[in-house]
This record gives sequence, structure tokens and C-alpha cells, in this order.
Amino acid sequence: MSDLAPGTAGAVLDAVARTAPAIRAGLDERSVADEDSENPSGETQLAADVRADRLLEERLGAIDSVGTYASEEREDAIDCGEGVSVAVDPLDGSSNLETNNPMGTIVGVFDGDLPAGGDDLLASAFVLYGPITTMTVAADGRVDEYVIREGADRAEIVRRDADVTLPAEPTVYGFGGRVPDWPDEFAAYVEEVERELKLRYGGAMVADVNQVLRYGGTFAYPGLTDRPEGKLRLQFEGIPMAHVIESAGGSSSDGERSLLEKVPEELHERTPVHLGNRELIERLEDALA
Repeated sequence: MSDLAPGTAGAVLDAVARTAPAIRAGLDERSVADEDSENPSGETQLAADVRADRLLEERLGAIDSVGTYASEEREDAIDCGEGVSVAVDPLDGSSNLETNNPMGTIVGVFDGDLPAGGDDLLASAFVLYGPITTMTVAADGRVDEYVIREGADRAEIVRRDADVTLPAEPTVYGFGGRVPDWPDEFAAYVEEVERELKLRYGGAMVADVNQVLRYGGTFAYPGLTDRPEGKLRLQFEGIPMAHVIESAGGSSSDGERSLLEKVPEELHERTPVHLGNRELIERLEDALA
């Protein structure tokens, strides 16, 4: 049994962790070249996106207890048999390849057919490809961080920090979207936040949320005046990352309610995403009310 999470969820997360070195090995200059294709959200796929997706589909689909594999890079979910459903963003922030900045992998394990909401979530995790490769896991109401090292025969997974919680005193913020496209209510909230916290935003959700998890604060990709539904995908990004933050003592919101209370109507449905310390998210909801 995996130490990452109980049962089947642990087997899935263990497979993701052991695939991480292979995904990282593909983040070289050849992976910057565009594939002649777009993902279901209309974004250009890089070779690294496609490679990460194929690796994860192959390895997760081979687990007997995985019934469905769904990826941000594919239009439809893949039927693997009977078992849990796995939703992944294989390479979050892949546009950072051009500038050699961090990116990651996001995964949610659901006990139910997709699309599925937070009530069906068994575990969630994100891998961060930074100076070192780490994996942050939320399961059974707690969050642990692991270091992933490439071994001679297989990846070595070592727990680095147990029972991670957001610091009580927030320090950082990072908000996506073009400033001119922010709704007035959100812009007014930002004016308050930027007087209190330090800006940290790098363009990869995994890296930006990890800073909030470590320093305390808030991350958001809000609904915009020209895109009120936001940019991020609820199934692949919103729900799993909300689960991590809420399991670490924080809060999530689409502007009105927790992302874990939402059930996607479509696999690639978008949503505004706000994550961070509870007091900051409560203030955000008050500002948008």
C-alpha cells in the first residue's frame, strides 16, 4: 500500500509521483515547439503537454482499480474499466517552458463518474517541477509534502513536511487575468490586498498556490468582464487545488461559495478560482456580493 493516501487513491498518487521524473525529463528545449493541435479549451498544445498526458494515461490506465482517465488535454474521458475516476492537468503552466519557470501536474481522484464534485473526491495532489520536484498530497483531511528523487531503478518518494497548514499571518498574493478586464468589485478588493501583502505571481497555478500554502495569502484567477466564467477548469484545476487548500486550513471560492460545493456540468467547464486564508476569502466574497 502507498504511504501517500489510503487504498486506490494511494496507488494512483504513487503512480503519478513515479511518473514525475519522466515528465520532468521531457521539459527540455525540444518540448517548447508547438504541436499542431489545440486542447479542448482552445489552447495550443506543446509537445511537453502531449508527452505528459500520454505518460499519465498509460501508467494510470494500467492500474486495475482505475475506471476512468480524464485529462485537460483530451476532449473526452477514457474508459479504463471499473474503478475510480482520475482527472489530471498533466502540465499546468506549460507556457513557462519558454522562460524556464516552474510548472506542475495536478490530479484529483474521484469515487464516481466524471464530471464529479468535491463530495466524490478521495484525494488530490499537485507535483511542482521547481529547483527540486515535490508532491503535495491532500487526503483524509490533512496535507503532506514529499520530495521526489529519481533513483537508479525507480523514483524515491520521501516525506519532507507532515500536516502542512497555511500560516495564520498571510504574506503573499497573486492574481491572474489582465488588470483592465477585472470587474470593479474585484479591483477594489485588490487595492486593499496589495496594501497588506506582497505580490508573488509566476503564471503557473501550481507554483503560485504553493507559495500561498507556504507563506499564507491568496491566489485568484477571477471572472473577468469579458470572461465571467474565468479561465481555469473546475474539474482539473479548481476542485483538486481547492481540496489541498481547504485540507490545509484555508478556503476556496468561485466568488460565492466553496469550489468543493460545485459539480461541473461539463468536463471542461471553467470557473473563477479564489484560494487562500479564510479571512481573505471571506473578504473577497463580501466584496463581490
